[in-house]
Amino acid sequence: MKITLLTLLCLVISNQPDFVSQQKKFVRVRDAYKAKEALVTRKLQESGLSMDNLNILIVAYKQECLMDIYAKKREDATYKKLTTYRICARSGSLGPKRRQGDRQIPEGFYHINHFNPNSNYHLSLMINYPNASDRLKSKAARLGGNICIHGNCVTVGCLPMTDDKIKEIYIYAVQARQSGQEKIPVYIFPFKFSAETTKNYRETYKAYPTLLHFWENLETGYNLFINELKEPHITIDKLGDYQFSI
Repeated sequence: MKITLLTLLCLVISNQPDFVSQQKKFVRVRDAYKAKEALVTRKLQESGLSMDNLNILIVAYKQECLMDIYAKKREDATYKKLTTYRICARSGSLGPKRRQGDRQIPEGFYHINHFNPNSNYHLSLMINYPNASDRLKSKAARLGGNICIHGNCVTVGCLPMTDDKIKEIYIYAVQARQSGQEKIPVYIFPFKFSAETTKNYRETYKAYPTLLHFWENLETGYNLFINELKEPHITIDKLGDYQFSI
């Protein structure tokens, strides 16, 4: 019997374990689903969403110590805010991460690039720091790395969410990945931009024009997402500035 290349490819794909099954090989992920799957499912259903058709987008605010999870169906253009978590601890100060050991939480536009079900901090979702913007804007020989959203309540540049809450966040991310979302966006801002906060921070940091320019660049992307609730197309110019379009 003649087997076509397409048939062979389909057989290979069908024999590959799905992402949820791969993750559930790890005891902490199984425990997370046991403890939180019903809650996560209910939360999604309240917003007209489901576990098997999910995209998410994560927005974190350093000053407010808050993390918002936005969600949508794969085929939808716009996101809706699903839930908000409190970031358990924060290191460093406002401003981007520019070198290894500065204890700073990065600021900018990132995505999740690794799931760690055996993290030293229970479960963790690594973001792609340093990105191209960070590399262009830093003169440091070593920029650092291993920046994660994780459990526990300690940090030297990460976003700790407690062991309890990371179970929920991890499930959202696993289900989004299972739904085909290869790059889950993670936007990290110094604070919630508004006319009042921007005015106040411009005055407070007027001696740091480079930092203010960087924040103005972030604010452009922030406003575009908050106003449109669509994931913007993001590129990075030769100076490391973000360029946005919908």
